[in-house]
This record gives sequence, structure tokens and C-alpha cells, in this order.
Amino acid sequence: MKQYTSFEEIDRDLKILKLQAQIDKEEIKLTLEEVKDSLSPIRVVGNALGAIMQKAIVLKAVAKIFGVKRVVTSSK
Repeated sequence: MKQYTSFEEIDRDLKILKLQAQIDKEEIKLTLEEVKDSLSPIRVVGNALGAIMQKAIVLKAVAKIFGVKRVVTSSK
């Protein structure tokens, strides 16, 4: 445990702790905003559509490379 020799030392450390607490609060606010943005409906749908498109492109490229043809079946 730190031993203080003057009130100035105590005041200095208290100011530092207060500033650190303010910084921590601001970091939490920023993190919450980032989470809100990443979970917005538009972002979620956009990410899902992007992932689907990426998989479709990869599957098409693989099919083209290996000469795989699409098979369509009828359920009549």
C-alpha cells in the first residue's frame, strides 16, 4: 500500500484516478455504440447477403474449375 507524505500527493493520485475513470466511461460508450452499429438490422441483412453472395461466387468458381454441372430435379 502506498504511503503518502503530503496532501498534494493524495490530490494528484485522486485526479489521476478520476481521469482514468472518465476514460473508462468513454471507452465503454464507444464500445456500446460499435455494438449497436454492428447489430443494426441493415448491417445484419447486409452481412448476411454479402456472405450468401460470396458463397455463391465460390461455388460457381469451383463448379467451373471442376466442370460440375447443375442438376435440376422435378418433383412432379
